[in-house]
Amino acid sequence: MFQPFQIQSIHHFTLTVSDVRRSTEFYTRLPGFQAVLEFGPRILLANGNIILALTPPSDPALAISGDRFNENRLGLDHLSFGVASRDELEQAARWFGQNGVPHGEIKDLGEDFRIYVLAFRDPDNIQLELTAPYA
Repeated sequence: MFQPFQIQSIHHFTLTVSDVRRSTEFYTRLPGFQAVLEFGPRILLANGNIILALTPPSDPALAISGDRFNENRLGLDHLSFGVASRDELEQAARWFGQNGVPHGEIKDLGEDFRIYVLAFRDPDNIQLELTAPYA
């Protein structure tokens, strides 16, 4: 079958958030992300591999007051960031606990996947995850 192109990586992603400043504070506390550019109401963060744009709703008149992320709606379910090892997941779980970041337990997805995952939430309840390979 003819393939006109092949997607190789994620260049950037954009999250619509309720408070850009609050979300910037949250994401820059995660290891490696730094604010690199502010344009209008948006802020770009980067960690050397990933660009993350934080933006308010594009049409505030259509925004739902008090809205919170819900992975049961159409669209995004979660984002997963890769880390090097299970040890880093354990360090992250401790850091989340010390910093009041809602998170789950480290889960072993078994031999079929050969990864461990640790879910956590941002200030708008967006489900995020750290993923580490088996050693």
